[in-house]
Amino acid sequence: MTDQTHIATLDSTLVDRLPAYSKTLFDGKASKKLTFEAIAKELGRSEVAVAALFYGQAQASAEDVEKLSKLLGVPKESLESAMMGFPDRGRAGPMPPVEPLIYRLYEIVQNYGYAFKAVMNEKFGDGIMSAIAFSSKVEKEVDQDGVAWVNITLRGKWLPFTRF
Repeated sequence: MTDQTHIATLDSTLVDRLPAYSKTLFDGKASKKLTFEAIAKELGRSEVAVAALFYGQAQASAEDVEKLSKLLGVPKESLESAMMGFPDRGRAGPMPPVEPLIYRLYEIVQNYGYAFKAVMNEKFGDGIMSAIAFSSKVEKEVDQDGVAWVNITLRGKWLPFTRF
């Protein structure tokens, strides 16, 4: 089994739901043949955080904008004000999701959400996992039979509920 690098491009069905700069970033990424991992190394962020910037789901710093501009050959002025503003999270796709991979992630929460909650409550008490104080990573694992597996790590700060 050979290891191939694939370059993620913008899903055309999402264009109308994303910030205008998303297309600009994806076009620059495609023209430079860069992966999110390569861009993340340049920005000093995780690849999931960089992808979130591309989809308008995270706020960019001035340093992020500067580095993206240089790396992708995109005018800084076309990114600056929009990317450094407040993100409009959670609006990229329909609910429930129709894109198969995103639906499978949604399905995992549907099928195992209460089990995750119960185990977390046993370990931490009453509370929630933050999606703000949060990080994530995606890793590829290939087993002894050459079968590829995905490992997704979700790391969120535990926020205990307190009584009023």
